[in-house]
Amino acid sequence: MSLQDRYDPAAVEAAAQSAWTAADAYRVTEDASRPKFYACSMLPYPSGKLHMGHVRNYTINDMLARQLRMRGFNVLMPMGWDAFGLPAENAALKNAVPPEKWTRENIAYMKGQMQAMGLAIDWSREVATCDPEYYKWNQWLFLKMLEAGIAERRTQTVNWDPVDQTVLANEQVIDGRGWRSGALVEKREIPGYYLNIVKYADELLGAVADPQDPNYLSGWPERVRLMQENWIGKSAGVRFAFPHEIRGADGALIQDGKLFVFTTRADTIMGVTFCAVAPEHPLAAHAAATNPALAAFIAECAQGGTTEAELATQEKKGMATGLFVTHPLTGAQVDVWVGNYVLMSYGDGAVMGVPAHDERDFAFAKKYGIEIKPVVMPSGWELIDPAQVAAVSQQIEKAGGIAREVSIRPSNGKSWMLSWHRWEEPFGLHGTVFGTNSELDGLTSAEAVDRVAELVGAKGLGEKKITWRLRDWGISRQRYWGTPIPIIHCESCGPVPVPEKDLPVVLPIDCVPDGSGNPLKKRTDFLNVACPCCGQPAQRETDTMDTFVDSSWYFMRYCDARNDQRMVAEGTDYWMPMDQYIGGIEHAILHLLYARFWTKVMRDLGLVKVNEPFTKLLTQGMVLNHIYSRRTEKGGIEYFWPHEVENVLDAGGKVVGAKLKEAKGDLPAGTAIDYQGVGTMSKSKNNGVDPQELINRYGADTARLFVMFAAPPEQTLEWNESAVEGAHRFIKRIWAFAFKNETVLTGAPAEVPGELSAEAKALRREVHLVLRQVSHDFERMQYNTVVSGGMKLLNALEGYRHDGSAGSAAVLREGFSVLLRALYPACPHITWKLWADLGYAAAQGDLLDTAWPAVVEAALVQDEIELVLQVNGKTRGAIKVPAGADKATIEATAAASPEVEKFSEGRTPKKIIVVPGRLVNVVV
Repeated sequence: MSLQDRYDPAAVEAAAQSAWTAADAYRVTEDASRPKFYACSMLPYPSGKLHMGHVRNYTINDMLARQLRMRGFNVLMPMGWDAFGLPAENAALKNAVPPEKWTRENIAYMKGQMQAMGLAIDWSREVATCDPEYYKWNQWLFLKMLEAGIAERRTQTVNWDPVDQTVLANEQVIDGRGWRSGALVEKREIPGYYLNIVKYADELLGAVADPQDPNYLSGWPERVRLMQENWIGKSAGVRFAFPHEIRGADGALIQDGKLFVFTTRADTIMGVTFCAVAPEHPLAAHAAATNPALAAFIAECAQGGTTEAELATQEKKGMATGLFVTHPLTGAQVDVWVGNYVLMSYGDGAVMGVPAHDERDFAFAKKYGIEIKPVVMPSGWELIDPAQVAAVSQQIEKAGGIAREVSIRPSNGKSWMLSWHRWEEPFGLHGTVFGTNSELDGLTSAEAVDRVAELVGAKGLGEKKITWRLRDWGISRQRYWGTPIPIIHCESCGPVPVPEKDLPVVLPIDCVPDGSGNPLKKRTDFLNVACPCCGQPAQRETDTMDTFVDSSWYFMRYCDARNDQRMVAEGTDYWMPMDQYIGGIEHAILHLLYARFWTKVMRDLGLVKVNEPFTKLLTQGMVLNHIYSRRTEKGGIEYFWPHEVENVLDAGGKVVGAKLKEAKGDLPAGTAIDYQGVGTMSKSKNNGVDPQELINRYGADTARLFVMFAAPPEQTLEWNESAVEGAHRFIKRIWAFAFKNETVLTGAPAEVPGELSAEAKALRREVHLVLRQVSHDFERMQYNTVVSGGMKLLNALEGYRHDGSAGSAAVLREGFSVLLRALYPACPHITWKLWADLGYAAAQGDLLDTAWPAVVEAALVQDEIELVLQVNGKTRGAIKVPAGADKATIEATAAASPEVEKFSEGRTPKKIIVVPGRLVNVVV
């Protein structure tokens, strides 16, 4: 058929997508005869619309999948929806519609956007985590974890909104108040279910931290491995007790008379000047019973954060309890304080305070005037000679400091007596113990840790111990829109697991949250049920599972998506582990860690055979755009769309501001606007770009081409409207070249003949040189240079003058076929259409399954080569010699060249230097 003279992206893309749909082109089945490749993007939350980050992520995946399919791989690229979660409940509150309705409508719209992008997704494997057919298996595996002791019920500390009667996520607590009600948030201890991820901590750590580990994730970015290593946080130290005689109201010693702490710096034990306990600690509660001020302080602490990250940034506050414990080595009495920076859920809920050697303790001691006692001298420092103490003391006192008896100095000779109450920070370095008048003096930090462990061990007060920053995963959420936890509460039998035959416990889909707590508590048809054990009236658990549960194994369900008898089956055996995972760096810790844990649990329960789920990981960069704003008269910030402003540049061309192009509201044209640089695209900052508008205007191929060409996949991409237009012009050039040369391309011989003109040989060589580089770039997933390779190919083809011969036509046809195949993974619609309309499909099959082009090595062989010509080391031109010319031939050709004759001024060459394949230098 004859090509249209004008490129019409809507028509081209509709035709391609219609053909792919009719052929069910992307349905994939297991095939042992071919190598498999499982490429997957992190599933999106159905928020309503795709954003440009989605477009970039999925196009990266699509390019990988399409090219590997051409190379003969059996490629799986599935898609699903992370459909449970808080945003749907918030939307329900705002719009008074059930979360299920909002979620399903968003899924339908976003799926349509993905299909408009032309993604090679096998939609037969689509899952939505809010489908009972999916979350049934969340519930089933949870029950298996209960049986295996991996899941257990215990109390957890949560943020409680007393007005809305609900638990709040940490990000919903703003300045200590509920985001919706404004009520002061309380800390509460409530029961919930935990998964014992710490049991797997060593294995989880080894694969990211130890290159010798058999499961080491060498295909992951180093920074992601490091982030996981730090989050797991293995620490070797000493757990020991401060004995005490503090008794409770019943007369018994509280906690058996031992206040336990854990420290990695046992070498600083002689510098302890206080102990701090969490507000929920039994000693704190005991002291508060007779101290109203302390009770009020503990109540204040209950309104603070519940995470380590929050406590690290908040102001350190405390109050003395009036209680004392005994130092295990010196026997000295140590004050017990309540500190808001101590978490009951971490370790034993208590810390030893060593202000001289811990930043947090130092800030606390400075605030409350607690003694700061240095006991470890950093390596390379030494004690000042006693004779110098007086002189140094005077120097410090003149400077307004406070001289102390213990003084040290750097080994470079600079005298400096430490005035700890004026210091800005403590010594956190290891070194040598000093000034303690104990057997620890003179020991290195490592030696002192070992000795302290021996000393407290001999007294039955402690031992060396490994601890983890990682904490067991609390999965109970006091929310409606999530997987119901399959537990029934019976007054006689306690918490009873739902029998497997009764799974799934189906979540009612017509609830509309109103902010007054979990609506499941009001649904008697869901709530009231007979106890599976005794048959008496009982109630279902109304907590639902953390949505990280849903995303911890969806990639396995893709492999067996329609199996209603088993969680995973033969499909998972075939496809797992995943060969390439693609997603944002924001998921580098929790999602990936939980997915790794979940995989190991499934392995240990005999469900899968893999140790790690993701062989290779790519974290794509964010998409950025310019941000423009101005302060309003009331002090707020008003944001402007980039298309509304005109940049103001300085003399060097740098953007220093902006001004309105046209009047807007009360603002006249030309109003000065502030330029804030570039940042992540956001609706709230008016710098987002709607992918659907981009597709409607330019076509999906242009959108795909731009996001691939603008930057390497792992780097940030800065939005550039002119570059988008440039990508569109390039695609139109491809179409125009095909239209102009349609007769030649369709009438050319299928095979390139042996005899070619020099010009045809040169074109063919250029084509295969670029093809070799493009193939290499596909291997590296450097898709920006793949696109630039396509641009080089088109430039070469456009610059070629066809001489009308069959050989010339064949080379042109071959070159264009390479171009179409090279760009097909990035621009599948236009390349598919041209491939079919120019007759390539009839000869070589549909572009989807056409073989990736092979580099013809013979085409790279040159009859002649060009060498740079120098005279006395200065470049004066070039010479051409036969490709196989020997040194004598090259020297003779150079000596006879017009350039040598001109610049030698008749002098005979003294020497001719030949650098094979590069240059020849004639010395006269």
